Amino acid sequence: MADSAEEIRVALIGVGNCASALVQGRAFYAGVGVSKPGLQTVCLAGYLPEDIVFAAAYDVDARKVGLDLSEAIFAPPNCTTRFVESLSSSRCVVRPGFEIDGIGPVPARTPEHKRFLPIENVYTGLEEARRAIVAELKGARVQVVVNFLPVGSNRSARFYAECALEAGCAFANAMPALMARDMGERFRQAGLPYLGDDVKSQVGATILHRALASLFRDRGIPIKRTYQLNVGGNTDFLNMKDEARLESKRRSKTEAVLSQLDASHMDPDGVYIGPSDYVSWLNDRKICFLRVEAEQFGGVPMEIEIRLSVEDSPNSAGVMMDAIRAARVALDRGMAGPINDACAYLFKSPPVQLDEQMARQLFRRFVTEAAPPGTA
Repeated sequence: MADSAEEIRVALIGVGNCASALVQGRAFYAGVGVSKPGLQTVCLAGYLPEDIVFAAAYDVDARKVGLDLSEAIFAPPNCTTRFVESLSSSRCVVRPGFEIDGIGPVPARTPEHKRFLPIENVYTGLEEARRAIVAELKGARVQVVVNFLPVGSNRSARFYAECALEAGCAFANAMPALMARDMGERFRQAGLPYLGDDVKSQVGATILHRALASLFRDRGIPIKRTYQLNVGGNTDFLNMKDEARLESKRRSKTEAVLSQLDASHMDPDGVYIGPSDYVSWLNDRKICFLRVEAEQFGGVPMEIEIRLSVEDSPNSAGVMMDAIRAARVALDRGMAGPINDACAYLFKSPPVQLDEQMARQLFRRFVTEAAPPGTA
């Protein structure tokens, strides 16, 4: 059966909370009207949320593999809010992925419903897994591969990016595996779009911190010290109890904020940004504690403190809905490599960091203007 010219065929790598929010959101915003709140972009270059088709999905948790995607998104250890009461069958069965480094060590006392229960790898090695997954992506006519793997899954992220390259798919990297510069160039050479890295939430800790940093800078008030501490109860926060898995996440969040600061006035040790701890009963709720210390007119000190509480996964799902549609637009226009005008607005660690207002302007221009084939 031929694909609709309007549909966007998507493969999900990881069927966790973020995938759950995205799949629910696709249903929630079908036939979208002005009465439905929270959608960042209703129509993106002609594409609506309902044009997204989930054609393939991969996971390594025994409670998800083999289920229809519409059921798998609610299986443990997923814990995000269920905001769509019922979903029709997606006719997309979750396939077994290939576990490399997606699951970190967790405390032995962690109950089963809060942690991963991995299947044994069904493939004998990387090469067999790559051949099988590439064939499945081609068979499902996937156009955009979305990486929703847990924080710290850096080798797995590269493996699936390689699969997308070979299958001829665009790639949208929602996690902080910082690949946009090197893998992005390989996507450019292959004539395929790359969007990433590390999705910004719609109104989350990073975007709020960036906005504050820009406000202080624009008003001529130098920031001396600042911190951003985050706690949450989903599997990403559980995974990040392993300090070794935190490096890329902390780097991504820190660089996103530092790009908006004049560091010449800051204390050398004046910035701390990153996940802080795991609190199981918070589930998918994330709480951010943000503090800024600055000098106003006359060198007089001033301080600001903010507490932000958000449901983590829905907060990023709308941005990924834009990223998926932007990837399809880039495919339509023959664009390749990192799509800078989209990456700078939608992701924390794009190849080129821009002021938030400029990034938004360039993204809106990308959405509304046709670009010549072969440009990024």
